[in-house]
Amino acid sequence: MATVQGGFLGPDPGALSPAQQEQLSRFKIQTRIANEKYLRTHKEVELLISGFFREMFLKRPDDIQEFAAEYFTDPRLPNKIHMQLIKEKKAA
Repeated sequence: MATVQGGFLGPDPGALSPAQQEQLSRFKIQTRIANEKYLRTHKEVELLISGFFREMFLKRPDDIQEFAAEYFTDPRLPNKIHMQLIKEKKAA
């Protein structure tokens, strides 16, 4: 990392060779594609995230980390997600 104005560290252009940079770029693209495919085929992930954000915006907790811990460890959550998946399949 190279030091830039203000003391922040920026990318060091000499750290990777052009071939390594190309390989890293291809890896990043492949990873994003794989992540997108996974998310598109696993509706439960979308339901988990959208449900969390919906509850967070409705309740506006002071401690978001504590709220997230409680939300994602709620023993009723798997059943809620399962019921939403069933409801969406019936609507389709």
